[in-house]
Amino acid sequence: MSEQEYDVVAIGNAIVDIIRRCDDSFLVAVGAHKGHMNLVNSSAELADQCKRLPSGLDVAGGSAANTAVGIASFGGKAAFIGKVADDQYGRIFRHDITGTGVVFKSISTIIPGKETSRSLVLVTPDGHRTMNTYLGCSTELDGALIDADLVRKAQFVYLEGYLFDRPDAKAAFRRAVEIAKANRRRVALSLSDSFCVDRHRIELLKLIRSGSVIVFANECELKSLYQTNAFPEALRKIGHDTPLAVVTRSDKGSIIVNRGKNLPIAPQHVSKVVDATGAGDLYASGLLFGLARGFSFEMAGRLASFAASETITQFGARPEVRLGHLAQIRGLL
Repeated sequence: MSEQEYDVVAIGNAIVDIIRRCDDSFLVAVGAHKGHMNLVNSSAELADQCKRLPSGLDVAGGSAANTAVGIASFGGKAAFIGKVADDQYGRIFRHDITGTGVVFKSISTIIPGKETSRSLVLVTPDGHRTMNTYLGCSTELDGALIDADLVRKAQFVYLEGYLFDRPDAKAAFRRAVEIAKANRRRVALSLSDSFCVDRHRIELLKLIRSGSVIVFANECELKSLYQTNAFPEALRKIGHDTPLAVVTRSDKGSIIVNRGKNLPIAPQHVSKVVDATGAGDLYASGLLFGLARGFSFEMAGRLASFAASETITQFGARPEVRLGHLAQIRGLL
């Protein structure tokens, strides 16, 4: 096997996405904070909510897993590291993600009372998505699950910020970062959610300021990181703290911050937003795929914007047509 076998190895929560449509009144009824990830105490509570909704899609998900699937859809080589249980949803996750071409070698865990994680992704008529998530066993990822061989053979190691909620998972991140640095691989970090940033601001800033991490954030997360309502101030600070950061701004496009210099990337407008699920995850897949293939920041940014625009025109985060094929048709590859 070649020394660099993978474009990206993504590490994150292994979650089965249960995607359903609902109206805003349902969010109020279940106490879900619109547009954010809300934690649910048990799988039974989540199942009860599902019974009150029409059928939809059940697919392998989680932020980092979505990004890995996006890489594979572009025609790249991706692997995913995450924890699932030896149960029905664990088997759904494994079968589904490997079916996309993503390598998933993580061994299923058998721990009484620890089920595979799942997230009820609630899509309102305006296309916004709200997640009610039962974390299950996914957050119990630890250093033992980190496949050093996978990390050594990846150009990029992509870390999901959601996993900062447990000490063992943070230790696993540190192990992955150490292996990547020792083998001169690049590390990327998604801030995941503004609430996640609020909980772990100090530790996230410490990792970011290490100088070797590519940061992915949306505007809200970036403002939360620096505790400011002024976007230009937050942008200036991230440019000072890390050599490379990428900030998405929904229909305003995105900004790649390279050593303090801002490169705006125009959005690819769509006629209608059907479902925003996974837009940021697929944006990351386009950018990382482009950088892994040696593209300029501008070209990688265009691929990222294209990937995000494609996913918001459909239901769910999974590309319905291979992104590599569509990108070729549009002259992006």
